Amino acid sequence: MPGDSSARLSRREREIMDVIYRLGRATAQEVRANLSDPPSYSSVRTLLRVLEGKGHVRHRADGPRYVYVPTVSREKARESALKQIVRTFFDDSAEQAVAALLDLSGGDLTGDELDRLAEMIERAKKEGR
Repeated sequence: MPGDSSARLSRREREIMDVIYRLGRATAQEVRANLSDPPSYSSVRTLLRVLEGKGHVRHRADGPRYVYVPTVSREKARESALKQIVRTFFDDSAEQAVAALLDLSGGDLTGDELDRLAEMIERAKKEGR
């Protein structure tokens, strides 16, 4: 799994990772075709090499092209990124992070979503988390 220092991605690197996660695997050309306002092909290849150096993707040869795949599942990457955000911006407090998310959502959460959140909180209480 990518380390904390390598977990920091630029906006473009995050976009590329999103494409690779969405497609499951992708060539540089497929990545480029799925980016908004795509950079040059050589820039995409450079960014893929950077992501590989940071440990986020690996490649395998498929004829003359490289196919890139993520090194960790999207869920693990999401968990790692979220832990970093909670640690950095919310003093390692899940309560503060959840409160901020609820404030951000305003009235956008449906009754069903609020019920599911309440169920998760009750389950966490019962499990002693």
